[in-house]
Amino acid sequence: VKEEVESMRALLVTLLHVSAKRAESEIEYLMPGYTHLQPAQPIRWSHWILSHAWRWKRDLERLDDLNKRVDKMPLGSGALAGHPFNIDREALAKDLGFSGLCMNSLDAVSDRDFIAEFLFFGTMLGIHLSQWAEDLIIYGSGEFRYVAMSDAYSTGSSLMPQKKNPDALELLRGKSGRNIGDLIGLLTTLKGLPSTYNKDLQEDKELLFDCVDTLNACIPIATGVMSTLKPNPERMRGGLAGEMLATDLADYLVRKGVPFRETHHIAGEAVALAEDRGCDLMDLKHADLQPLHEAFEPDVESVWSMEASVECRSAIGGTSKAAVLSQAKALMAEIGSLGQK
Repeated sequence: VKEEVESMRALLVTLLHVSAKRAESEIEYLMPGYTHLQPAQPIRWSHWILSHAWRWKRDLERLDDLNKRVDKMPLGSGALAGHPFNIDREALAKDLGFSGLCMNSLDAVSDRDFIAEFLFFGTMLGIHLSQWAEDLIIYGSGEFRYVAMSDAYSTGSSLMPQKKNPDALELLRGKSGRNIGDLIGLLTTLKGLPSTYNKDLQEDKELLFDCVDTLNACIPIATGVMSTLKPNPERMRGGLAGEMLATDLADYLVRKGVPFRETHHIAGEAVALAEDRGCDLMDLKHADLQPLHEAFEPDVESVWSMEASVECRSAIGGTSKAAVLSQAKALMAEIGSLGQK
């Protein structure tokens, strides 16, 4: 398990490096951000990439944390009562490369916490990869076409020659269910066991090996997809709509001293006005908006800018150019420190 943990963390570090570098290099691309799968506010494509990278970084932290419990040696515990010849277990642990010992022989012969934790790590990583894959499947569909998959990670249809299916992403999404099953299987086995060793515990091997094999296949595929993905910034920008600036309109009034509980309603009236006129929200002029509230001034038309919208969200964690580049830099720094372990 120790060897697999080290191998897997190297794969994760590579995926994080690729993601951070891509976010830096494609910082200028703007796209719609979604909530409830509905267009919400403009964001940077790089902001979206990093939103998934930070999840993977938490997965890496979980892997490092569980390694402390993997690194305890059970050898010398006997069947359950301990070793009868008073061997030097500390010297043995040092020779075998363990940092410490399992300190109770009854616990040592039955402890499978580290396997359960590994399977939980694998489950969370699988879920995070699945969510990332689902986003890309949607963004790559014919209705969106924000991204295009490399031929190396997609296939044609066996019947319809025009199709290009995101098979690699669909498999990543599907494999997450397998990881969940491995975790639930082990927890179900463990829940009713009496103290010390029971034969039920042999079930841990198949579940652990399956999870390791699955992740060792999935992480490099995710890295390959991230490395070869082709974004379509024109399509992304084409998905931006004036209604996505409704919150910016409300924020404009907040800056004029109007409470947000009022500006939210006023911005909704502006959206309704545009709908009634059959025009885009961005087509409304100062003269159109002024009757809605006296705080609207001629400079309100400066709100109608996607670039201004993303750039005003400059607090740490936001989607402005400086904030996103700072994110990427911070992620690279944390990867660097984690990579030294």
